[in-house]
Amino acid sequence: MGVSFDSPNENQRWAEEEGFLFDLWSDEGRELALYYGAASSSGAAFASRRTVLLDEDGALLLEYESVSVGTHPSDVLADCELLFPN
Repeated sequence: MGVSFDSPNENQRWAEEEGFLFDLWSDEGRELALYYGAASSSGAAFASRRTVLLDEDGALLLEYESVSVGTHPSDVLADCELLFPN
Protein backbone atom coordinates (compact mmCIF):
# COMPACT_ATOMS: atom_id res chain seq x y z
CA MET A 1 0.00 0.00 0.00
CA GLY A 2 1.02 3.60 -0.35
CA VAL A 3 0.23 6.40 2.06
CA SER A 4 0.06 10.14 1.45
CA PHE A 5 -1.32 13.29 3.06
CA ASP A 6 -3.81 13.67 0.20
CA SER A 7 -7.54 13.11 0.63
CA PRO A 8 -9.10 9.74 -0.23
CA ASN A 9 -10.65 11.26 -3.37
CA GLU A 10 -7.31 12.68 -4.54
CA ASN A 11 -5.60 9.34 -3.91
CA GLN A 12 -8.28 7.42 -5.77
CA ARG A 13 -8.06 9.75 -8.76
CA TRP A 14 -4.24 9.51 -8.84
CA ALA A 15 -4.29 5.69 -8.48
CA GLU A 16 -6.73 5.40 -11.37
CA GLU A 17 -4.69 7.77 -13.56
CA GLU A 18 -1.48 5.83 -12.86
CA GLY A 19 -3.06 2.38 -12.96
CA PHE A 20 -1.74 1.42 -9.51
CA LEU A 21 -2.45 -2.15 -8.48
CA PHE A 22 -2.22 -1.36 -4.77
CA ASP A 23 -4.22 0.65 -2.25
CA LEU A 24 -3.41 4.26 -1.42
CA TRP A 25 -4.27 5.30 2.10
CA SER A 26 -4.84 8.85 3.27
CA ASP A 27 -2.91 10.09 6.29
CA GLU A 28 -4.43 13.55 6.43
CA GLY A 29 -3.75 13.79 10.17
CA ARG A 30 -0.13 12.70 9.62
CA GLU A 31 -0.31 10.05 12.36
CA LEU A 32 1.34 7.28 10.31
CA ALA A 33 4.01 9.61 8.96
CA LEU A 34 4.88 10.76 12.46
CA TYR A 35 4.84 7.22 13.87
CA TYR A 36 7.17 5.85 11.19
CA GLY A 37 9.40 8.92 11.04
CA ALA A 38 8.37 10.08 7.57
CA ALA A 39 7.41 13.52 8.94
CA SER A 40 9.00 15.53 11.71
CA SER A 41 5.91 17.49 12.72
CA SER A 42 2.13 17.35 12.37
CA GLY A 43 2.31 20.44 10.15
CA ALA A 44 4.77 18.94 7.66
CA ALA A 45 3.84 19.79 4.08
CA PHE A 46 5.26 16.55 2.68
CA ALA A 47 6.32 13.17 4.01
CA SER A 48 9.74 11.78 3.20
CA ARG A 49 9.79 8.68 1.06
CA ARG A 50 10.04 5.77 3.45
CA THR A 51 9.15 2.09 3.24
CA VAL A 52 8.48 -0.31 6.07
CA LEU A 53 7.85 -4.03 5.81
CA LEU A 54 5.61 -5.46 8.51
CA ASP A 55 4.73 -9.05 9.31
CA GLU A 56 1.14 -10.27 9.60
CA ASP A 57 1.05 -9.13 13.25
CA GLY A 58 2.28 -5.63 12.42
CA ALA A 59 5.82 -6.16 13.74
CA LEU A 60 8.49 -4.18 11.89
CA LEU A 61 10.72 -6.43 9.77
CA LEU A 62 12.62 -3.96 7.59
CA GLU A 63 12.79 -0.22 7.22
CA TYR A 64 14.11 1.76 4.27
CA GLU A 65 14.92 5.34 5.23
CA SER A 66 16.40 6.49 1.93
CA VAL A 67 14.53 5.51 -1.18
CA SER A 68 15.93 5.58 -4.72
CA VAL A 69 12.85 5.72 -6.91
CA GLY A 70 14.64 3.94 -9.78
CA THR A 71 15.79 0.83 -7.88
CA HIS A 72 13.69 0.81 -4.73
CA PRO A 73 10.79 -1.35 -5.97
CA SER A 74 13.12 -4.14 -7.12
CA ASP A 75 15.15 -3.87 -3.88
CA VAL A 76 12.01 -4.28 -1.77
CA LEU A 77 10.75 -7.19 -3.88
CA ALA A 78 14.11 -8.96 -3.53
CA ASP A 79 13.98 -8.53 0.25
CA CYS A 80 10.39 -9.81 0.32
CA GLU A 81 11.44 -12.92 -1.57
CA LEU A 82 14.05 -13.58 1.12
CA LEU A 83 11.71 -12.85 4.03
CA PHE A 84 8.65 -14.61 2.63
CA PRO A 85 9.81 -17.60 0.55
CA ASN A 86 7.13 -19.65 -1.17
